[in-house]
Amino acid sequence: MKLSRRDFLYSIPAGAALSAIVPLAAAAPGPHIGCQTNAWALKPGDFGMFLEVLAKLKSLGFEGFETSFRNVQGQYATAAAARAQIEKSGLVCYGVHIFLNEYDPLTRIAPMDLVKATADGAAALGAQRVILSGGGLVKEGKVSEQDLAQKVGGLDAAARYCRGKGLAFAYHNHGPEFAAGGTEISGLISRTDPALVEFLIDCGHAYRAGVNLAGFFTQHRARIGGLHLRDFKGEPQVPLGQGDVDWKPLAAAVKTAGWSGWVLAEEERADGSKPGESAAAPARTTLRTLFGR
Repeated sequence: MKLSRRDFLYSIPAGAALSAIVPLAAAAPGPHIGCQTNAWALKPGDFGMFLEVLAKLKSLGFEGFETSFRNVQGQYATAAAARAQIEKSGLVCYGVHIFLNEYDPLTRIAPMDLVKATADGAAALGAQRVILSGGGLVKEGKVSEQDLAQKVGGLDAAARYCRGKGLAFAYHNHGPEFAAGGTEISGLISRTDPALVEFLIDCGHAYRAGVNLAGFFTQHRARIGGLHLRDFKGEPQVPLGQGDVDWKPLAAAVKTAGWSGWVLAEEERADGSKPGESAAAPARTTLRTLFGR
């Protein structure tokens, strides 16, 4: 029986499909190391500034980057030229991320028209995946079956569209998904389609919720495509490696599992400040120490 390329991709899990979609150069076992661009005060539409940040990330030794859809949507109309410039940076575009202040009231994620526009643009720019954040579902200490079913349905539909564009798809948590003992994140992991939906786990938010990061990773690693690492000194966020979080157990769990997803520094700040290289540089040093990459 002969399968089309698209049918073949639908028949295998999301992580394996990603390798078929975007094969990476052969490398030693271990995670890929990237950085979110939100550590910098990027201006939507200023593609020159965006490319300067990519050059800085490359000089710091990062392998790839993740960025907001707002930073690249101005290039959708001239995607071929923009893609050439991104590829010239020598960095992999790990993903284009949709984070909103308000979400679809039913699915609690981005509306499908925005997902489709972002997937179309991200594919044209050479990104590996689309990433969605969403609104939390916990109300009065519990998650309703209806709310969970609607969000799961929305994520599966978004992921299916992305797969049709040759993209992987990931859901990114914030704190609310880990409220009430992690009821929501557990429900999303168990009920979304494992062949379509992977998870980009923000370990900083999980840490603040009291999660055992190494244990959570070990339990769910088959569904985890990426990890965001951020650090805290008390309440304020500080550069990775300069805070209270002991990252060694998680790093050991990643090594033991032979996991080869992405670990990304997440150096945004709750107060809106943009530390840029002053945070990304020590974060890169910490990641190298933890993962040997």
